[in-house]
Amino acid sequence: MNDYEIRRPAAADAAAIHELVAEHDIDVTGKPDRTLDDVADTLGELDLEHDSWVVRSGGRLLGWGHARRKGTSDNVDVEVQAREPGAAALVWDLVLGRAGDLAREAGHDHAVVDVSVYEQDTAMREMAKERGFAPATGFLRMRADHAGVRPLFLPGVTVETGSPDDEGVLRAAHAVQQEGFAEHFGFVPKAFEEWADEMEASSANDWTQLLLARVHGEPAAMLLGTNHFVSDENCGYVRTLAVRPAFRGRGLGRLLLTRAFEADERRGRVGTILHVDGGNTTPALGLYRSAGMRPVLVIDVWRALVRPGS
Repeated sequence: MNDYEIRRPAAADAAAIHELVAEHDIDVTGKPDRTLDDVADTLGELDLEHDSWVVRSGGRLLGWGHARRKGTSDNVDVEVQAREPGAAALVWDLVLGRAGDLAREAGHDHAVVDVSVYEQDTAMREMAKERGFAPATGFLRMRADHAGVRPLFLPGVTVETGSPDDEGVLRAAHAVQQEGFAEHFGFVPKAFEEWADEMEASSANDWTQLLLARVHGEPAAMLLGTNHFVSDENCGYVRTLAVRPAFRGRGLGRLLLTRAFEADERRGRVGTILHVDGGNTTPALGLYRSAGMRPVLVIDVWRALVRPGS
C-alpha cells in the first residue's frame, strides 16, 4: 500500500496539476482539454485551505480534487483527478466528505453533488457509479468553423458591446442571464456582484466580448464570449448565451451568435466553441446546429445525494 502524503494545494502546484489533468485528458480524448491558465484559474477560484487536496507519494503528484458549493445552495460540484486507483479512492473520499460539510454549513441536510465525466471515460464512470452517482444530463461541446461569416440584423433590435467601464450594460446582461437560465440544469441565482467577480476571476474574461441585444430598448438577450479556447484551438468561446423567455422565438439567439462568429473571425480565430445541455427542453441545440455548429465532445454530468458524515 502506498504511503500517501495529503496536503492542501497552492498556486505553485498549478503546473504539476496541469500535467496530471492533461495526462488524463490525453488518455481519454486524445489531447489536453485544459490549459495551464485554466488550472491556475481554478486554483484561484477555490478556497484552497478548506475545499481542495493534492495527494503525493515518493515526491510524485498522484491525485488532486476539490469540492465547490454553488452559492448557498445544496448543489456542490466536485472534481477527482488521479494517476492510480488508491489515490483516486482517497480523493473521492475527501471531496465527497467536504461536499457534505459544505451543504451542512449552508443549512442543508444533504448535498446534491455533480461530477463531470467525459462520455468515453469508462474508468471514471465506474468510480462514480460505485459511489451512488447516476447520469443526470449531458453537455455537448459544439464548434463552428468560420469562412466569411455575415452578421444578422433584425428590425427594432440594437446590440450593445460590453465594457468594464459600463456597469449599466453589465448589469442589464446579468439580469437577462439570470432570467434566461432560471430553468436550466444546475442553475443557482447569483447577485450581480458575485456574478461579475466570478467572471473577472478568470484570466480568459473579456468584457468587450459581451453583447447585449435590446428590442425597442428593452434588454432581451445577451452573449458573453471569452478567450478560453484561444491558446489551444485558436477558437472563440461563447461562455453564456441567454434569451429572456418573453423574447424567445424571434431570432435573437441566432443574431447574437452570428455577431460573435463574425467578431471571432475578425480577430483571426478559426472557429467558435460553446457548450449546450443536451437535455435542455429549449430549442438551443437546434439553434446551434442551424447556425453551422457541430458536436465535437460529450461531457456527462453524474449526480448523487450525499449526506454530511455519510
